[in-house]
Amino acid sequence: MPGAQRIQNLKAVGEILAAGGEFSYALRDFLDGFLENPDPQALADEPPLLAETVADGARLDAYLAAVAEHFCRMHGWCIPAWTREPCRHLEVPWFGLASHAGRMLLLMDSPSAFRARNIFVSADALSRA
Repeated sequence: MPGAQRIQNLKAVGEILAAGGEFSYALRDFLDGFLENPDPQALADEPPLLAETVADGARLDAYLAAVAEHFCRMHGWCIPAWTREPCRHLEVPWFGLASHAGRMLLLMDSPSAFRARNIFVSADALSRA
């Protein structure tokens, strides 16, 4: 019996979120496949904008752009133009940890593609080890 099909690209992640899917599941599933077989096409197509349709959608819009930029920089690929849209950046910083000490750590630790969008996560936020 063949295994389940992985989420193939960031556009599909956004479509799942727009349909009410759970962010961490969709992103983890995408990462599992992408990290096994990195492909710039998986990052090329723009995910739907979620700010007007999903709770915390503006953060998700920025997060998906950060994922695309991060992996493109890591692999030396061209960064898709959609990642530079103003709607893919947060005006108010968002931190993955609530404590003061945690926030200070994330200010130093966050990958540049996330920091540029006012998203502060751990350096290993996209690892699947």
